[in-house]
Amino acid sequence: MNKRTKTILSLVALVAVVAVFVGVYLATRPETVAGEKHITVELVGKDSARTVELDTDEEYLGPALQSEGLIDGTQSEFGLYITTVDGYTADESAQEWWCLTKGGQSVNTGVDSTPIADGDAFELTLTTGW
Repeated sequence: MNKRTKTILSLVALVAVVAVFVGVYLATRPETVAGEKHITVELVGKDSARTVELDTDEEYLGPALQSEGLIDGTQSEFGLYITTVDGYTADESAQEWWCLTKGGQSVNTGVDSTPIADGDAFELTLTTGW
């Protein structure tokens, strides 16, 4: 086998691997729901807790919360890192951070990529310790 044939076979193999990864991502990504949705978000801070009910047509949680002014943060290559919830900014020097859960269970997606459906219940809890 000459060098050109090896290069072509390597490129074909690389394209096949990329195609498999894209296919797996498309098959396993969380589904979104279009249209109006009613969701509940419990905001649990250091000294306070309140429940907010939202009606939104957003498909993802981050934009729904940002449009209501409930969260703020910094953008990174991984999406929005929540620093402030309901006006309280987590103190990183005290190892504070905001934990996102859905129905009390861990969420494996960032707030920007967490899909929402009608009736969903989320929690944003101020947590201490890495």
